Amino acid sequence: MRRDDLCITVPDFAGRHEIPCEPVHGGDLRPLQHPALARQRQQHVSRHHAGPPHQGLRPQPHPPPPHPDLVRLGPHSFLPESDSPTPDQARHLVDQIQRNPSGDSCFRCISKLSSFANDSDQNRKLLASTDGFLALLFGILGKQTDNVFFAEKIVRLCYVIVEEYGADKEQLVKLVIQKDSLSSMLLLLKQGSLDSKIATARVLELISVDLESKVCVAEYKDILVELLRLASYESDTSAVEVGLSCLVSISMPKKTRIRLVDLGAVKVLAKMVSGSAMSASVVEKVLKLIEMVSACKEGRAEICEDEVCVEAIVKKVLKVSSVATEHAVSILWSLCCLFRDHKAQEAVARSNGLAKILVLMQSNCSPAVRQMSGDLLKRFRVNSKCCQSSYDTKTTHIMPF
Repeated sequence: MRRDDLCITVPDFAGRHEIPCEPVHGGDLRPLQHPALARQRQQHVSRHHAGPPHQGLRPQPHPPPPHPDLVRLGPHSFLPESDSPTPDQARHLVDQIQRNPSGDSCFRCISKLSSFANDSDQNRKLLASTDGFLALLFGILGKQTDNVFFAEKIVRLCYVIVEEYGADKEQLVKLVIQKDSLSSMLLLLKQGSLDSKIATARVLELISVDLESKVCVAEYKDILVELLRLASYESDTSAVEVGLSCLVSISMPKKTRIRLVDLGAVKVLAKMVSGSAMSASVVEKVLKLIEMVSACKEGRAEICEDEVCVEAIVKKVLKVSSVATEHAVSILWSLCCLFRDHKAQEAVARSNGLAKILVLMQSNCSPAVRQMSGDLLKRFRVNSKCCQSSYDTKTTHIMPF
């Protein structure tokens, strides 16, 4: 490199180029930006990086087509949403939806109202107290039998409002049934995102307030199947807990429990209760559902056939929480004392269940748990050999009976 007054000549693969420079503070030189030189440099880079001669450039992949649901929503749904609306603007948006519930602007209005509802409890109460708004939402939801994307927006808004709906849940159940919203909820449980599945299960639980609504939800097509699938979603604890909670809520009727057994719920629950990586609240709900299923003949037969399930229930006594212990003792009492199933009694004896029951009776348990524990001890003392083989320790003298 050599330096001439105001020019610097540098070597280049494509030849020599003179780059004009200008003096700056301190006597240094700074190259001038010239459009022609910039184009020439770009052509040089292209020649050296374009690959071998006579070889074309690789074709660029075409962008994927937009989702059909987004196409149906129209171009307005891709516009960036503004900040959360004010209460007056929220009322105006509700009026817009009421005037044109099937128009293209409905999606944008519901999206803005979702942001408004998520801001505060006061905003949710405002929407919940708006006459006819929930009926309007469920009516729109009932028509979204093939538009998953739009149905997700509606059901999330419905959930945050239903929580603030107050004591008039019976009217809410009538709205869901009249507007045929269960079909869209089933669609979301099958094809929606995980968040929308969780929101749907929570709405179903909130509307299951009496025997009629529980039967209506549980007997609607494949809702039980999808809720059981959600409850066994191992990679997300929230999904498992919400699915179990909804199943507990709608499984009060006997025919619902029998259908759950036919769907293989006992095997799913046995696998869950045998696992160790579960929170206390999840274990409580699993045991509660097993307790409900054990109240019917079909459920008891399935539980007693699965010895691993009975042994896992015994292990949960005094291990998780007082609520889980109460559910576990209630299941064992039902199987061993109320219906006197020999397979269940043998499984409890093999898992050293009597020792746990003795320790439980000395703890600060509830009167109901203490009574059931005493009944279990009486039942196992009928066969002294079974008692000695299963509880052969120096502490047998503390047996109260």
